[in-house]
Amino acid sequence: MYELSAIELIQRLSIALAIGLLIGLERGWTSRDESEGERAAGLRTHGLAGLLGGVWGAIVQPFGASGVVALAIAFAFVGALVGVYRYRENVRDETFGATTVVAASLAFSLGAFAVIGDIQAAAAAAVATTAILALKAFLHGLIKRITWDELRSGLALLAMSFILLPVLPNRAIDPWQAVNPFELWLMTVLIGVISFAGYIAVKAVGYRRGVAVAGMAGGLASSTAATAAMSRLAREHPAQIGASAAGAIFANAMMAPRIIAVIAVVNPTLAWRVAPPVVAAGALFALAGVFLLRRSERPAESRGFSVGNPLDLMAVLKFGALLASVMILSRLATHFAGSAGAYALAAISGIVDVDAIGLTMARLGATEIGIGAAAGAVLLALLSNTASKVVMGWVIGGAAMGLRLAAASALAVAGALMALWLAEFAGL
Repeated sequence: MYELSAIELIQRLSIALAIGLLIGLERGWTSRDESEGERAAGLRTHGLAGLLGGVWGAIVQPFGASGVVALAIAFAFVGALVGVYRYRENVRDETFGATTVVAASLAFSLGAFAVIGDIQAAAAAAVATTAILALKAFLHGLIKRITWDELRSGLALLAMSFILLPVLPNRAIDPWQAVNPFELWLMTVLIGVISFAGYIAVKAVGYRRGVAVAGMAGGLASSTAATAAMSRLAREHPAQIGASAAGAIFANAMMAPRIIAVIAVVNPTLAWRVAPPVVAAGALFALAGVFLLRRSERPAESRGFSVGNPLDLMAVLKFGALLASVMILSRLATHFAGSAGAYALAAISGIVDVDAIGLTMARLGATEIGIGAAAGAVLLALLSNTASKVVMGWVIGGAAMGLRLAAASALAVAGALMALWLAEFAGL
């Protein structure tokens, strides 16, 4: 006796057929230039494989566990049959490849799963299968461009996320109740994910030419490092000082969405509170960069500027240590000096890094000193960091570089103050 009604069984078989046709659509499109009978499996074969899997799922369903053997035999038969024809195709074309065999096996398996399992999960797996098949050229091109250091960094990120993170204690372990190893490492991984995502995006798209893309790419990893690199280029190529300054300013513009994204993951309320002035500053930085870039004689090439791999293990450990130190100091400062202590810590730590104090205020500041004071500490850290990069540009790149950074920074700070006043006036 079937557990499924006739209508439900027909619906599930229809889904099984649709799964096979979806996978077969991509396989057929890939081999569309081949004549009839020259391909091992196309649209119809994969569609029938999906329906066949659904039919076998319906046949073995009443038999429970004992029906699994019959289903496995049917699966092996379909895989072997497609494998034989694919082998003959490979011999004819003098090529190697098992993708079609795997795709047909998946069509059969997902068709069976659509009948005896979860329809939505089967459909989602079919979409994912088709997407992977369709992205062949992109994935192969990405593999050709990726370096060993980048692959190692990606594996390190996965290990940090799925091996080390789950085993860390999710409780405070220090006398001040400030450092939770699980949360500390989670926030460290968060920074790595954001930086690595920007790094991979730039690698996939390419730097093209010009400092605009290079500056924004650097801002995704570290606006401070990007400012130092652009300042060095300004000193080495004085004729392109306007373009170099624009690149540093674009890096500062990227700091706005970066810090908001970092804070929003931990504390959306604080992110919303600091968004108006931070976004305003970022927008004005971007406008200033466009203005300087257009006034320069021609955009400088991006050679000589590179974004270091943001998932270097030592860099990750240094950030984790910095974040832990800021957390402990923040807890002590807010405990003994309240908001004044948090402001002092933000001004000092902001010279080196904004992410650490931003994450600390998102996690601890809102509960220790209130959301308003925490937002003020984040904005003060951003101001301190902006001022430090002006000094850096002046020292490394010279007075002309420093003046341009100072003018853009003054404009951005003025816009941030105006946005902050308007937000307070509107009651946001």
